[in-house]
Amino acid sequence: MPLLKRNPFGHILWVKKWLIRILGVISHGRYRRFNELQIEGSEIIRQLPDQNVLFISNHQTYFADVAAMFHVFNAALKGRVDNIRNIGYIWQPKLNVYYVAAGETMRSGLLPKIFAYTGSVSIDRTWRSAGQNVNRQVKLSDISNIGKALDDGWVITFPQGTTTAFKPIRRGTAHIIKTYKPVVVPIVIDGFRRSFDKKGLQIKKRNVLQSMVIKDPLDIDYENESIDEIVEKIEYAIEQHPSFLKVLTKQEIKEQEELNEKRKFWS
Repeated sequence: MPLLKRNPFGHILWVKKWLIRILGVISHGRYRRFNELQIEGSEIIRQLPDQNVLFISNHQTYFADVAAMFHVFNAALKGRVDNIRNIGYIWQPKLNVYYVAAGETMRSGLLPKIFAYTGSVSIDRTWRSAGQNVNRQVKLSDISNIGKALDDGWVITFPQGTTTAFKPIRRGTAHIIKTYKPVVVPIVIDGFRRSFDKKGLQIKKRNVLQSMVIKDPLDIDYENESIDEIVEKIEYAIEQHPSFLKVLTKQEIKEQEELNEKRKFWS
């Protein structure tokens, strides 16, 4: 690799490589030692093309979700099957992996700026800014930057644009899918909200089972499916459709009833 070779966003690749190596070593224990990461479907990663792949996922923390995906992707590409044991996989990481993040988050301090260098495609949110609801136009440069990242490699996006569960899917993700026609791979994560603080930097609770399920690419008719149809397909794929909320509520009720029965038994 030429010493000053850069990616399309001007980042020097050997600097990016060393940042991923260092941050990977630091974060590895969060998914292997303090809390266990259960992975399903990592064999799908090895079947994907090197470019124009869009990962869509639900979102639970600012940074821990993405860091886990970097670990899982690189481990899978080095032959690991549903595990991230033996961190040697991080020595030669895949450098054309990007993730979509709010610009204000990535500019909020030195550490986020370092994280941004590892692959952030920063965008200005049209619905939220500085903790306030806003309503502004989409910046065409943001869309073109996501397209630039897809042309170069893989892009991770969180189409709800928030860490709050069951919020609506942002239609911009569907527009990106229709425009750039990427391979769309859904990912469903769980346990990160219980493990980490909202930023995903501090461990909030130990011995939490975290999970990441990588699903088969979506079957999308880029030409004929409407934006609304793609949005609904995303909702189901990342298990954020309102129907999943009803299932979850019933499960919680069942668990509470079982807990009450145990309490009666021991009282």
